Amino acid sequence: MAVDYLVIVVYLAGMLALGWWGMRRAKSKSEFLVAGRRLGPAMYSGTMAAIVLGGASTIGGVGLGYQYGLSGAWMVFTIGLGLLALSVFFSARIARLKVYTVSEMLDLRYGGRAGVISGLVMWAYTLMLAVTSTIAYATIFDVLFDMNRTLAIVLGGSIVVAYSTLGGMWSITLTDMVQFVVKTIGVLLLLLPIAVVKAGGFSEMKAQLPTEYFDPLGIGGETIFTYVLIYTFGMLIGQDIWQRVFTARGDRTARWGGTIAGTYCLAYAVAGAVIGTAAKVLYPKLASPDDAFATIVKDELPVGVRGLVLAAALAAVMSTSSGALIACATVANNDIWARLRGIVRPEGEQHDEVKGNRAFILLMGLAVIATAIALNDVVQALTVAYNLLVGGLLVPILGGLLWKRGTAQGALASVAVGGLAVIGLMAAYGILANEPVYYGLLASLAAYVAVSLATRPTDAAVLAAWRERLAGRAPEPGTVSETVSEQVPAAQ
Repeated sequence: MAVDYLVIVVYLAGMLALGWWGMRRAKSKSEFLVAGRRLGPAMYSGTMAAIVLGGASTIGGVGLGYQYGLSGAWMVFTIGLGLLALSVFFSARIARLKVYTVSEMLDLRYGGRAGVISGLVMWAYTLMLAVTSTIAYATIFDVLFDMNRTLAIVLGGSIVVAYSTLGGMWSITLTDMVQFVVKTIGVLLLLLPIAVVKAGGFSEMKAQLPTEYFDPLGIGGETIFTYVLIYTFGMLIGQDIWQRVFTARGDRTARWGGTIAGTYCLAYAVAGAVIGTAAKVLYPKLASPDDAFATIVKDELPVGVRGLVLAAALAAVMSTSSGALIACATVANNDIWARLRGIVRPEGEQHDEVKGNRAFILLMGLAVIATAIALNDVVQALTVAYNLLVGGLLVPILGGLLWKRGTAQGALASVAVGGLAVIGLMAAYGILANEPVYYGLLASLAAYVAVSLATRPTDAAVLAAWRERLAGRAPEPGTVSETVSEQVPAAQ
């Protein structure tokens, strides 16, 4: 295991080094939060794939394959479908808005009255996403070093907080690119073929397992539909995803780079399910499906390769954790704290902006680590987060993009009714039930349409300004221009 340990240590040291290097580039709010909006197609595709494919997609995706066979790919597959839909239909318009958060988009569209409430919902979602990703360090470091759970969370979380605080989105982008490469090599190019060969090939897998393991719909239609509602639609509106869209250099980068990343997610989904199916042949009686990834890596891979694949799992967790952390801090600072205090910073105080956002990343990072240590049920926490996100924010966000008759009152009613309905239904049916997101979403839609039609249309001047922003003809809010950033060559 000495070689495996060396691979992991080198990888972690490299993450910190990239964080330090990224600090040199993050000199303005735009650089720190959205990498100067200058990522080219290669970096944009890699970092987008890295943020959406986390520990749940890797360890959880293999676990679903172990439990259900090839149909276990559906969870990650719906994530890829959501990213494709976002990239093809919405990403260009989102990138042209030149905002930093989803709530700023709602303010632009509805006239500045939806930000704090939507910000609170988005903050809760991003916080829980960061927490659940951070908890996953315990599983990986336990396999690597037989480490205490609390110490594992502190170690993994501290590294992510360190490089995220140092360089913001630039550090996260650079580390995500490394993590994307490590995941591709570790999971797709090494673990997938080795697992299939060790299981005797597909013919032997089919001979050993029930036929439903090879039924593409074996996991159940209702489960697939729920995955679409939660993950496909969640990809369309999450702050962690939008903040990556804001980093794109232009429309074509956002559209085509995201399409490439979404297609990669589809392949990753199938790979995870196949690996899990192979693990079922090799280890038919594991205590938990989620043990499948660690078990097959630990027992079947040679020295060195094992370290690289475990680094790939660590990369998957870190990419999602860092993306959720900067999203959480951005929402907390820009949508909640600044609004509640009524802060309006003078133009030109870019270093103060960076310091403020850096402080919030550190603060939110410490909160995430503390919550991860205290929390045990990861699935329930993540389900609450996604139910609130989809039930409370999907309708006003997509409504704002697609229906000009939607009003601020309708948006606020939609967030409030949808959010409260989801909370009440989770209390009645249980957190893991499907009904809360189904009925919460319907309640949110009904409130949005009814209240919007019952109130005065959005002011014509607000809609005119909104159309200018959608067309990319208006300057970024709070700045005279972005000429300093534009003078730096675009990243490829």
